[in-house]
Amino acid sequence: MIAIVCVDDRNGMMFHSRRQSQDRVMREDMLRECRGRRLYMDTYSGDLFKNMSHEETEIVIADDFARRAGDGDYCFFEKMEVERTFLTDRDVSRMEAIIMYHWNRRYPADTYFPINLSDGCLSDREWKLLRMEEFRGSSHERITKEVYQRI
Repeated sequence: MIAIVCVDDRNGMMFHSRRQSQDRVMREDMLRECRGRRLYMDTYSGDLFKNMSHEETEIVIADDFARRAGDGDYCFFEKMEVERTFLTDRDVSRMEAIIMYHWNRRYPADTYFPINLSDGCLSDREWKLLRMEEFRGSSHERITKEVYQRI
């Protein structure tokens, strides 16, 4: 499975059970990245994609989406049911890659992505940065996308 997450400068994801941002251009990029594959997410995240064209990407909405996803499938994690339904040792070992979108801002947060992929935390060499790109979003001047692969 390939995890997709959106984080701020401190790995924050949510504040009071609400997403930090919902950039339209980032979502379009995510759909392009997943083209021809399945993209799993929960109902909360599914609402973001209701009015978007995604005929080349099969979106699967289910509360147990992480358990349903197989090899090569994408999973968009926003809410930290991640801690309960995904990030057990067994499930982390299933992750083939992580696509991380950075808002390049500091937002209030009380929910954080628990895997720190910053340069200083990659000393165990479990993850390798394959590519990084920046683009202008609809609500952010700069969004950074990083794609990591498990070594």
